[in-house]
Amino acid sequence: MRKMLKIRERILLLVFIVGMVVPRGLLAYPIDGYAWTGIRRLLYLQLVMKGEIKANLPAKGAFLPTVDIKLKLTGSRGDSLSTFPAVDPKLQKSIDAIFPNLHESYSMTVMDVTPGRPMRYACTQEKKQFQPGSVGKLVVVAGLFNELQKIYPESFEKRQELLKNRLVKGGKWAVYDEHVVPVFDTVDKKMVRRTVRESDIFSLYEWVDHMLSASNNGAANVIWRETILMHVFGSGYTSLSEEEADLYFSKISRSQLSELAVEVVNTPVNEAGITRDEWKLGSLFTGEAKKIVPGSGGSSASPYGLMKYLVALERGKIVDEPSSLEIKRLLYMTATRIRYASSWSLTNASVYFKSGSMYQCKQEEGYTCAKYMGNVSNYMNSVIIVEHPDGTTYMVALMSNVLKKNSSSDHNALAARIDQAVRK
Repeated sequence: MRKMLKIRERILLLVFIVGMVVPRGLLAYPIDGYAWTGIRRLLYLQLVMKGEIKANLPAKGAFLPTVDIKLKLTGSRGDSLSTFPAVDPKLQKSIDAIFPNLHESYSMTVMDVTPGRPMRYACTQEKKQFQPGSVGKLVVVAGLFNELQKIYPESFEKRQELLKNRLVKGGKWAVYDEHVVPVFDTVDKKMVRRTVRESDIFSLYEWVDHMLSASNNGAANVIWRETILMHVFGSGYTSLSEEEADLYFSKISRSQLSELAVEVVNTPVNEAGITRDEWKLGSLFTGEAKKIVPGSGGSSASPYGLMKYLVALERGKIVDEPSSLEIKRLLYMTATRIRYASSWSLTNASVYFKSGSMYQCKQEEGYTCAKYMGNVSNYMNSVIIVEHPDGTTYMVALMSNVLKKNSSSDHNALAARIDQAVRK
């Protein structure tokens, strides 16, 4: 508790100096990051913490300042994970005890990378394929940072400046999706949460935040679109107008665009050592965007492929080390925690999280289709990095397909049991 209070005091100190001249390396985000990223949601949280706006505080584990967010597997320790360690018998026995009757519908991988002790690995049906849903947005963000690196290979600060200062209109790519996003008016200090509109203009940083923090599908399409434009126009992207971008998409053939879209997001993940048999993203996230960019081959993933992504991220191998760290910061949960990440066992932990779901229904006598309760397919997936205050650090990729049941509560309960298995 004393450590958490100290962390909160550090954040509050940073909050009070927002707007002053601060070294760039100090203020990025999460909560202390508005001054550098321009993500207005973070300014809202700062004002909540100062008491200027009355609202619920995030979970205690969300108070970690930016300077304390680090990659955990860089250097020689991470090099040992170019291949996964053998299954640890004791950890595997504990994991098997959690899933005695769930093996058909659940698959997972877990890796304990706590500093100061041997790394441990356990799994169940780790190479079984699932529809990744919104977890696929991790592929999109890798594509984005890959193209940023090409535009500014020598300066990560310039990549960040582009993310902060480049304003982009959503258009038809941004609709239609029910996931609401936070829109904070910095003048009247009012926060509204609403669906995205075609007329919305946000910075690249805010579109990425909407994609990962709010899991907004339209925001993911916009970032995917901008990634394509960066790839095509290179350094010319920085001055590219909306009209020039629209002209490009109106002239390129649908087949060429489909192939290009798949390549720009999947290639950097493949270069990090993840094959397309292990994880592939094949189509955009909304019907409107798919009218512009047809899908190609569908999307699929396995817990093994998702774990390889988390390991590569912690090793600094998703594009490069500063890009990996920035993606990890973007995944740090300072918004409301859901599903697996909302478990009481993780309240004090720092968590880096993405979930995804997809369900499909058909007519069935005596059954009424409901959200996240499909009777044809009902995918729910969670990927998470957990860092406890006592140093315990581990990663989990959990994928499920339980028909006719919202698995959110099950993922929540499993989080506590997996946490206990790793920590005992």
